[in-house]
Amino acid sequence: MNQADATSQDATGDTMSSNDYSNAPGAPIIRHAVVQHGEITRLMLMVTPRGQGSLADQVAEALHAIQGTLDAQSVPQQPTVQTVFLKHAGDQAACERLFVKHYRKAGPVSVFVHQPPCNGAALAIELCAIGGPSVRLGRPAPDTLTVSHHGISMTYCGGVASGCATGNVYEKSLDSFNQMKVKLSKAGVTFDRVLRTWLYLGDITGAEGELERYMELNRARTDFFEHIRFGKGHLLDETREGIYPASTGIGMDGTGIVMNCTAMDTQRNDVFLQPIENPQQTPVYHYETCYSPKSPKFSRAMALVADGAATVWISGTASIVNSKTVHLDDPRRQSEQTIDNIECLISADNLAQHGIAGTGAKLSDVAGLRVYVKRPQDYPICRAVCEKRFGKVPIIYTVAGVCRSDLLVEMEGIAYVKRAFVD
Repeated sequence: MNQADATSQDATGDTMSSNDYSNAPGAPIIRHAVVQHGEITRLMLMVTPRGQGSLADQVAEALHAIQGTLDAQSVPQQPTVQTVFLKHAGDQAACERLFVKHYRKAGPVSVFVHQPPCNGAALAIELCAIGGPSVRLGRPAPDTLTVSHHGISMTYCGGVASGCATGNVYEKSLDSFNQMKVKLSKAGVTFDRVLRTWLYLGDITGAEGELERYMELNRARTDFFEHIRFGKGHLLDETREGIYPASTGIGMDGTGIVMNCTAMDTQRNDVFLQPIENPQQTPVYHYETCYSPKSPKFSRAMALVADGAATVWISGTASIVNSKTVHLDDPRRQSEQTIDNIECLISADNLAQHGIAGTGAKLSDVAGLRVYVKRPQDYPICRAVCEKRFGKVPIIYTVAGVCRSDLLVEMEGIAYVKRAFVD
């Protein structure tokens, strides 16, 4: 039975302690995780400059750290997706030019999110890469990348922003979903193959008519998803209703909307998708109307089971028990509760309850984590809790509005489960 082994390392490949973030004073904060599964190697890399120097200087530092980490791997790695968190939205065009110059035609799909890194840097970068003799990459359209191996094709679609110059959140959200659908179609992928989405919304809890902006995004998502049967043909339980992708809906600076997604397609009949819910939380698509007249349509996590292992995409998770926010105005306890929710979600008992027996992920199996902190002053508190609970897991911290006014922190990640058996 193949196993997936994950290790967190610094740029030299040496195991890091939980507090050792760099190799020299003033160097960027670098952490990465390597996941080996058979002949396929995956890399998750988080880089945050120390916030010194110009934008160009900080981009150069980050790219140097990325290239050094890629070059240090025993299996050559091909970048697939990078998410760039920006302190200033106006820096995006300059960053794009610098990335094109560095990567040339072999660059990853880039997603720019207007969220300031918590340490004050001009940017932070999360980069995913993959390597192996059977890996094939294709670029069917701008900001779209396909990665294929062993009969499985993953499509990454980024850079989706509403083309509507005017209109409300509902209209701009529908337009963005439709743009995403068109981008996927150019890769030969239908929208029902989507297993993970990211929805970034400016002023997320701001007013939109009589409702909040996030509620209007949820209305658009519900209407767009209404007739889509996600995962059809690859679900462990094909009779189950209410199948939705894993997702994060999070705030950002400004008033815009940015989306990206991951989709999976295969002709293999031994590859399965399984939406995962948390027994301590109400499924969000069953939320009471007080949280949103049309409830959010996503699963707490989505597992892809193939070749004796499982990849688990963890949706945006916060300090919610059942459907209620808990630990009001307490960033430390909200951080702890959020991590408790993630730990329960990916546990062996919970995965077994969802039909994925003989497996289970620990917090140390998380290959990469994003921590969204609502109030900058809470960053040291959240960071201390995360470092204690997650240890050497690569983490990026950004300042971002959360979908409820009483939530102070949200987290998301991806975990690779070492062994998975399908009943």
